[in-house]
Amino acid sequence: MTAPPFLDEHRTVVAADAEEVWRALVETLDRTFSRAGGYARTVRCADATSSGPRPLAEGSTIPGFRVASATPGSELVLAGRHRFSVYTLTFRLEAAGAGRSLLRAESRAAFPGLAGGVYRLLVVGTGGHVIGVRRLLASVASRCAPASPAGPLRF
Repeated sequence: MTAPPFLDEHRTVVAADAEEVWRALVETLDRTFSRAGGYARTVRCADATSSGPRPLAEGSTIPGFRVASATPGSELVLAGRHRFSVYTLTFRLEAAGAGRSLLRAESRAAFPGLAGGVYRLLVVGTGGHVIGVRRLLASVASRCAPASPAGPLRF
């Protein structure tokens, strides 16, 4: 199967090593998408429920995606399809200096037919896709952030 056309890429630098970012990534994806089962069924996703090994590994599914490949600490490829689109979401991790990692999310998608074009307009054209991916990356980064002190400072 050939990869769908490139859609976009988003990146963030996370203050953690690749192993910690990987753990945060798979936990965040599992938690975030496990709540999307209703939507996944509505658009008739090929994978509408969570199944398979945990933490996420090749063969696992979350609503909307299946794990096509997983190289812990390096790359996670999610693939999916539904009645309006065929898509992949690839996460790549790279070292970015002492105790820091670059996390990239590359989206690819094809939107066949008139219904696919309308769906693209609703999801991509409105900016919803960009907002969703950026929130996902920010959530991963926040899971890696050092714990803040308990309570506000008082004088």
